[in-house]
Amino acid sequence: MCHRLLRVYGPRGNFLVDRMGALIGTNKMQLVYGGGSVGLMGTLAKNVVEHGGKVKGVIPEGLMPRELSGECIGDTVVTDTMHQRKDYMAKFSDAFVAMPGGFGTMEELMEILTWVQLGIQHKPVGILNICGF
Repeated sequence: MCHRLLRVYGPRGNFLVDRMGALIGTNKMQLVYGGGSVGLMGTLAKNVVEHGGKVKGVIPEGLMPRELSGECIGDTVVTDTMHQRKDYMAKFSDAFVAMPGGFGTMEELMEILTWVQLGIQHKPVGILNICGF
């Protein structure tokens, strides 16, 4: 069975996030995401697992106290730096989707778009526009 991988950057609009998680899970895809258990990222990851998909979280050790509330969701890779996190996620993803977030989300989206523009990456990039974000 082929498992497609999807990277999601992660705070509003749980209905669309619930639907996206259900689509990923029911299609037996794997979510590669920022590793948090709170906010949109946590909601998405939980929905993927609830619908039969696999989840791989990638989180720098320094962000764990801020981004985790309770247990990790799915398999978790802990990195030393943000650069290691982004490199891991880029290597193990088939596509990239940005959801509403903060400056970190914007920075990661701009970096992956730059990689596509420079020919470093050739994977699809999308933005999930929630509530006119």
